[in-house]
Amino acid sequence: MIPRLATAPLTYREAGATRDEPMPGGYHLVSRDVSVGSGPAAFARAATSVLTWRMHEAAGLTVVHSDGPAAPGVVVVLRVGWGPAGVLIPCRVVYTVDEAGRRGFGYGTLPGHPESGEEAFVVVLTETGDVRLRIRAFSRPGTLLTRAAGPVNRLAQRYATDRYVAAVRRLARA
Repeated sequence: MIPRLATAPLTYREAGATRDEPMPGGYHLVSRDVSVGSGPAAFARAATSVLTWRMHEAAGLTVVHSDGPAAPGVVVVLRVGWGPAGVLIPCRVVYTVDEAGRRGFGYGTLPGHPESGEEAFVVVLTETGDVRLRIRAFSRPGTLLTRAAGPVNRLAQRYATDRYVAAVRRLARA
């Protein structure tokens, strides 16, 4: 599955748009900016947890990736749920951020993902030493089932985002 997804087209046109303001119209938008720790050591732990998929695993997802840490072109297939009720969530990293005091990545949806859009996770060390996790996303239903779920989808997305935040908080303090 992963080799096939490496060359599959993204399911949306605005690749990289979670980096910029404003995000594209016609999508449901998510923007979270929360404190997850304090100091350079917490920043390093938080950034590592995001870039090595530990955040996703600690949030309760099964993670299979094509090639190690997040880097442009890396395919990741996330899975939520068990057995036949499990949902596969294929994505490809479209960009990374590797600057002094800012590290993270953005990934986009691939065929088979229940949504269509992009999500970014960037860890920031502020001048005051606060470590912040910034999650930005734009999405719309990618399947009939997702479209039929309506508002339940948004609740599921909020739940997942809350789990990412809680996971990075734990991992930043470990």
